[in-house]
Amino acid sequence: EDSIIGIKHSLCALVSALPFGDKTVCDVCTGRAVSVGQKLLQRNKRLSWPARIADAGVCLLSSTVSFLDCGGGEVWFQVEDKHDFSVNEDGGVYALHHLNLLGKEKAVLVYAHDLHTKQLNIHDACLLSLQVKPGDATLTQQVPEILFPWRSVVVRGDGTLRRVKRDWVIPPINVPENSRGQFPEDLVRIRSDRDKNRMLRYSVTGPGADQPPTGIFIINPISGQLSVTKPLDREHISNFHLRAHAVDLNGNQVENPIDIVINVIDQNDNRPEFTHSIFNGSVPEGSKPGSFVMTVTAVDKDDPKTANGMLRYKILSQNPQSPSSNMFTINNKTGDIITVAAGLDREKVTQYTLIIQATDMEGNPTYGLSNTATTVIRITDVNDNAPEFTTETFFGEVHENRVNVIVANLTVTDKDQPHTPAWSAVYRIIAGDPTGRFSIPTDPTTNEGLLTVVKPIDYESTRSFMLTVEAENEVTLVRGIHLPRQSTATVSVRILDLNESPEFRPNPKSMRLEEGLSAGSMLTTFTAQDPDRYMRQTIRYSKMYDPANWLEINPANGQISTIAILDRESPYIKNNHYNVTFMASDNGTPPASGTGTLQIYLTDINDNAPHVFPLEVEMCERPEPNALNLTASDPDLSPNAGPFAFELANRPSDVRRNWTLHRLNGEHAQLRLRIGFLASGLYEVPITITDSGNLPMSNTSYLRVKVCQCDHHGDCVDMERIIAAGLGTGAIIAILICIIILLVLVLLFVMWMKRRDKERQAKQLLIDPEDDVRDNILKYDEEGGGEEDQDYDLSQLQQPDALEPECVKVGIRRLDERPLHHDHQYPLRSAAPHPGDIGDFIHEGLKAADNDPTAPPYDSLLVFDYEGSGSTAGSLSSLHSSSSCGDQDYDYLGDWGPRFRKLADLYGGGDD
Repeated sequence: EDSIIGIKHSLCALVSALPFGDKTVCDVCTGRAVSVGQKLLQRNKRLSWPARIADAGVCLLSSTVSFLDCGGGEVWFQVEDKHDFSVNEDGGVYALHHLNLLGKEKAVLVYAHDLHTKQLNIHDACLLSLQVKPGDATLTQQVPEILFPWRSVVVRGDGTLRRVKRDWVIPPINVPENSRGQFPEDLVRIRSDRDKNRMLRYSVTGPGADQPPTGIFIINPISGQLSVTKPLDREHISNFHLRAHAVDLNGNQVENPIDIVINVIDQNDNRPEFTHSIFNGSVPEGSKPGSFVMTVTAVDKDDPKTANGMLRYKILSQNPQSPSSNMFTINNKTGDIITVAAGLDREKVTQYTLIIQATDMEGNPTYGLSNTATTVIRITDVNDNAPEFTTETFFGEVHENRVNVIVANLTVTDKDQPHTPAWSAVYRIIAGDPTGRFSIPTDPTTNEGLLTVVKPIDYESTRSFMLTVEAENEVTLVRGIHLPRQSTATVSVRILDLNESPEFRPNPKSMRLEEGLSAGSMLTTFTAQDPDRYMRQTIRYSKMYDPANWLEINPANGQISTIAILDRESPYIKNNHYNVTFMASDNGTPPASGTGTLQIYLTDINDNAPHVFPLEVEMCERPEPNALNLTASDPDLSPNAGPFAFELANRPSDVRRNWTLHRLNGEHAQLRLRIGFLASGLYEVPITITDSGNLPMSNTSYLRVKVCQCDHHGDCVDMERIIAAGLGTGAIIAILICIIILLVLVLLFVMWMKRRDKERQAKQLLIDPEDDVRDNILKYDEEGGGEEDQDYDLSQLQQPDALEPECVKVGIRRLDERPLHHDHQYPLRSAAPHPGDIGDFIHEGLKAADNDPTAPPYDSLLVFDYEGSGSTAGSLSSLHSSSSCGDQDYDYLGDWGPRFRKLADLYGGGDD
């Protein structure tokens, strides 16, 4: 203990002054703790020592002293100055009374007992010194100071002292957001104890300093003063983690970097915001007080750990205020809305609208910020109203024997929400219908009950019904509500009589007869009864269906007799049964009729002789390897059919000479050739077959055998089969029709060709196209196109001698016709002319044309002003016969195409 007291003052000298608030005197109040350690840690772990005395605003030490523990496992803390301080098991140091530390140095020695060794270890003791000096720089500047780790004194086991380097853990620096102070604003001063003997430079790194967002925090490199440059926003960044560095002028690190945490203190600068502007909820009608309805939620961007972000809810208004103005309440912390009053009735109020307010600052109306939202609470329907009939008794009527007919519409009223299970009605017949002849389905649209007949009702047996009907909902009524008397009604149903159809009994009626019964035989009486016992009516009978027309019925009494022989082998017999349908009609209003069926089972008698099958066969000329298998066929049934006896007829005589018949069994026989060869042809072989009836019947059948030449497979190969088969009448008619159609087509084609030739001849001109100059011009069609004078009047090209003398003058229009004159004689060219006389021939032809009054284009009196103005055609005066050939230029003929190139060579070649 003496050693501890001896080193107390030397250790206190190494502890820097801790910063305070804006007071120079710190009154440490009794009962307010200075946290020495938050919990016990294992050896070599770090303990955090917050040096915070009293409350904020009184004497706030914003830095925290932390260093390595003094060794050992679990320890028990003890303070030396038990008069002024105490320490608990968590390391909390408490002031026992008011202390005035102004101008004084107070050292608090804290040491620990090793609980494992039960000894007090001196080198495990740790010292925390609080020192306040008048005129200290930290007090005059009112800025906290952070001292880099320094050399602490630790007592060795032998009582000597040694210095070890300790690491400080700096407490977070709290900076309020949205500060309006002058910037940059000082936060804290960072200083190293090595700045006494050398010049140091300080710097900070991290987000907010040299990393984005950069420039928020700056540090004076000489003094180490850390400052903030602009207001902070906690909702944007809630804290900053910086690292402080100390280096010498050469850039060498003199201290290990220390971590600085800057917390942004929240301010109430955000209003609560509801997650929805309108909240929708629902609650069943009739809910008891305390029933949960819904939850409304609001959020506040401020710190939820402070009052700025703590919200409180309340209901501002309720609409409608029926049956009470406070039907709901809200949990001011959770926003849960619950019912507080009874009386929710959907049939009276379908929904409520609440205005909800959320306020921060724990609902403080003076300092808190508020916001509102609308809540719509829909009252859902429950089955608290039973369906009630609109009247106590319903009436209906229906004709007898009618089914699926609506008798009456049962109407009910239900105050519950339409088209829900609590509104939809279900109808039950609880009395008056023991046989289940009625049912009541529900109309889903109107909710009416449709009383319907589902089974036929006989008027003669029941003339009316009195039904008791009950109406319920699809879901049961809520507890405590019972069906009222109005949920039950009575339905009176009257049955109307109809003229019912007569009924044959039994229907069908069966009887057994032997076939071969002669016509006129009385079979049975098939009568019908009229169900209308209260009507006197007469029934008449008639035959409705008798496919073989074997029977007839007496219209008055229904006696049935035969009008033809009954034949079991008839095609109308199916499985020995023959069905006949009869009809019975009454004379009611309106008349009614019913049908009955008579089923006759016909038994067999031996009334049909057997015959051979097949009737036609083929056989080769030589018997090897031919053998024909024959079958006896008899429409009768056993024992009136097989076994059969087969035999060849005695006539003609060559039958037994050429053929042999061998019986294989009771139904089959084999036919073979007796001779070695039989010429090809068609042969008829008579075969007599006898059945085994009580009175046996025999029949001679003629088997048609076609004998032909066969190949090695035994198949016929000659054409006699085809010739023998011949062509049918239908095939011959088809061939004749095809031939007639072909002849008609040929005739039509010939007539069309002749008509076409006549049309061509009618279109030919009188002059041969090869010799007619006009035709050549028209054929070549090189007169030019698009001229303005093409629409000329051909009447002007008429021959003047064909006109009357008084009409011969310029500008007179004439008919376009060929003048009637004798044919003019044109010069003939030799068959092989000399090339030199081509020009003479053309000149002679030109002169002849000038003197020919019948030569087209009849231009002797052509009126040129009809050509129109601006014609692109050249003048025709160059074609005048009096013109000399010497003054003509025919070079342009070469531009008219290959057809005129030869002409251009003749006329444009000069004298040569």
